[in-house]
Amino acid sequence: MITELLCTAVAVGLYANTLDADFCYDDSRAIKTNQDLLPETPWTNILYDDFWGTLLTHSGSHKSFRPLCTLSFRLNYTLHALRPWGYHLLNVLLHGLVTALVTAFSRPLLGGGLWSLLAGLLFASHPVHTEAVAGVVGRADVGAALFFLLSLLCYVRHCGLRRDSYFQVRRCGGDGDGGSVTRCWAWMLGSLWCAAASMLWKEQGVTVLAVSAVYDLFVFQRLRFRQALPSLFQKKNISVLLSLGLLASWGVILLSARLYWMGNKPPNFSNSDNPAADSPHFLTRTLTFLHLPAANAWLLLCPDKLSFDWSMDAVPLVRSLADWRNLHTVAFYGGIFLLALFGLRCPASKAKDANGKAHVTNGKSITNGNGYHALDTNHNTEQGLPKTTLNGSAVPHHCPPRTSLPPTESLVLFSLGILSLPFLPATNLFFYVGFVIAERVLYIPSIGFCLLVAAGARTLYVRLRTRGCKALVLCLCMGLVLLNGLRTVQRNKDWSNEENLYKSGINVNPAKAWGNLGNVLKNQGKMAEAEQAYRNALHYRGNMADMLYNLGLLLQENERFSEALHYYKLAIGSRPTLASAYLNTGIILMNQGNLEEAKRTFLTCADIPDENLKDPHAHKSSVTSCLYNLGKLLHEQGQQEEALAIYKEAVQKMPRQFAPHSLFNMMGEAYMRLNRLEEAGHWYRESLRAKPDHIPAHLTYGKLLSIIGQKTEAEKYYLRAIQLDPTKGNCYMHYGQFLLEQSRLGEAAEMAVRAAELDNSEFDVVFSAAHMLRQANLNEAAEAQYERAASLRPDYPAALMNLGAILHLNGKLPEAEANYLRALQLKPDDAITQSNLRKLWNIMERQGLRTKHQKGDL
Repeated sequence: MITELLCTAVAVGLYANTLDADFCYDDSRAIKTNQDLLPETPWTNILYDDFWGTLLTHSGSHKSFRPLCTLSFRLNYTLHALRPWGYHLLNVLLHGLVTALVTAFSRPLLGGGLWSLLAGLLFASHPVHTEAVAGVVGRADVGAALFFLLSLLCYVRHCGLRRDSYFQVRRCGGDGDGGSVTRCWAWMLGSLWCAAASMLWKEQGVTVLAVSAVYDLFVFQRLRFRQALPSLFQKKNISVLLSLGLLASWGVILLSARLYWMGNKPPNFSNSDNPAADSPHFLTRTLTFLHLPAANAWLLLCPDKLSFDWSMDAVPLVRSLADWRNLHTVAFYGGIFLLALFGLRCPASKAKDANGKAHVTNGKSITNGNGYHALDTNHNTEQGLPKTTLNGSAVPHHCPPRTSLPPTESLVLFSLGILSLPFLPATNLFFYVGFVIAERVLYIPSIGFCLLVAAGARTLYVRLRTRGCKALVLCLCMGLVLLNGLRTVQRNKDWSNEENLYKSGINVNPAKAWGNLGNVLKNQGKMAEAEQAYRNALHYRGNMADMLYNLGLLLQENERFSEALHYYKLAIGSRPTLASAYLNTGIILMNQGNLEEAKRTFLTCADIPDENLKDPHAHKSSVTSCLYNLGKLLHEQGQQEEALAIYKEAVQKMPRQFAPHSLFNMMGEAYMRLNRLEEAGHWYRESLRAKPDHIPAHLTYGKLLSIIGQKTEAEKYYLRAIQLDPTKGNCYMHYGQFLLEQSRLGEAAEMAVRAAELDNSEFDVVFSAAHMLRQANLNEAAEAQYERAASLRPDYPAALMNLGAILHLNGKLPEAEANYLRALQLKPDDAITQSNLRKLWNIMERQGLRTKHQKGDL
């Protein structure tokens, strides 16, 4: 127990500094924008959506069905919303539990002393675990490992009870202890359910069933490979065969249910996620897929170069036999083959002395290095069970043999099983996966690696003769744990925030790292640095649609609209389904006055289907926004019926996470223009229901209530809008107009002045304030606001005409004349301006300020 507590403390201590870390990388999509975490979303959605919140049967789904992990995220969200510390705390605690289980599981395999401690410390400190523990989405791997080990431990207990039941049956002449048999199969049931839970944390958890079979055959039964099948298919081994049959059957059931639940189709990935899978050349695919396990193994052996993302060209394709990396591949598979051959060999059957004396195997003295002496077996035994010898005497079959450590060969074989079997789904052997290398996928396989290293260190320690050499082995083991721990702490700093994380990945995956770093710098307001980061990313990979779009967005926000349009069009050319690029292109065109082209862009976007898209929710949101802007454009052109048709289409297509309040409010506006007040009121209320603090809906609904005579209720909505944002001049302007309609001129003038003070750079607010002041007979104040409005839009004829009119009223005739004439230059056929100017000239003529022949023709 002390060993387990020590390893757990080390595991938790190494990751304690991650509690202050922010969300990073994939955490945003899995947590921040995942609607399945929200309390208002039915929890049953977790059973039908993938890990990222997309419907499992959707063609663009990742097909990652991990409901238990998503449920844990939802629990975090319920307790503390989007504060990262709670998510990180649970990850660290789970890692501590897994480390304790790894250490406990190592005890019967390696002994309860230094070697199980070494295995636990290696697992606790290995740097490759950082992504799984420090990155919140890595919880899927940690949770799967937890139930993976629980399933194994349950199966180990089942094997022990199965053996005990057999000996009890032998002793009692066929009438064994029924309670023991019940407990035996109860542990088996627990193992199966834990395997299912492991799979529901992450898909690779189901491989624990195969690992359990390896344990049963080669560790518990201690069979050699050539002996396994002949021994199993004997009547006396029916219980063993039944256990293995249950494992296989449960595996088939789980995999079949998993395939059915995700729609009987594999996921689709882009070529940048797994370039080798997209290669048309069989040789390239084969050599690259053979090399990737070797590259993963190197991360376990030497985790000096780690990255948050290994997609795209982070691992260049192996295109020919002349590539020197093929030597790594050969060395890797050669090493695995030799280790497997060592594990499958049949050792000599000389027994060891249980007291550490006279223990000889092939003429060599062997101990486990920890005061434990593994028992050798004679495999030609009765009942298919090993006949164990202690001090050269056969153990009678009426009592179970003493618990002993497995021989090194069995331990090596079992370690290889844990190392390789959980990694099989990532090999592209059965189906293509959406990554090149993913460090968190190595979390479970690393258990086998740590066992293998500990077993090798133990064997080396035993074979060395001198105390100095033994001490050197222990020092090297301590040094390895220390180096791993230091590297883990260093790597935790990379995962502390997105900026550090993406900077750390530039050497491995520069295109992806620079692009993500650009997003971070942009959010920090460092626009120049962000632009350069985007351009750096495009230097390495010029066809990245996301980076082209992000650069266009940055340029648009800096009002460099022509350049932004250029990059949006490049993004669309690279990915014709990128709806957000169409959306922003249409908005720029609309603001530039290219209304017909903007309409065509919005309509093109609206017709893009969401099949095979990685994030269909985001796509639908952009499509809905395109339809909203198209409807708004038609609304402003007076085409209310057409606008309503577009708005209704937007309502049908919007995803559940889309905020519909603005859309509903605009539908109300369109119905208002059509004088369909009841329907307008319905959509205004829907807008307020969707967002109770939506200020425009308060103002428009207040206007509707005023029209239908509910003046008191209308005023409440105007006052509520002001209360929601007292700094918004537009609210005072609308309330002022309401007051003006009620002939409350003084209050209306007060609201007008307040509105103009707050929004003195907003033309509509200033212009409306001037109107209200004029109608309240505050002509001097109105003149000041008209002058302000004309300065904001010096080429707007209505502003110049109204400024001329107020100057006319205030007796400033030459200034009035000048503004009338400027207005007529911009709009020569304006009848009101012409009429006002004639009246002004008549007055000026009477006052001698202008002679009749100076008037000219209008």
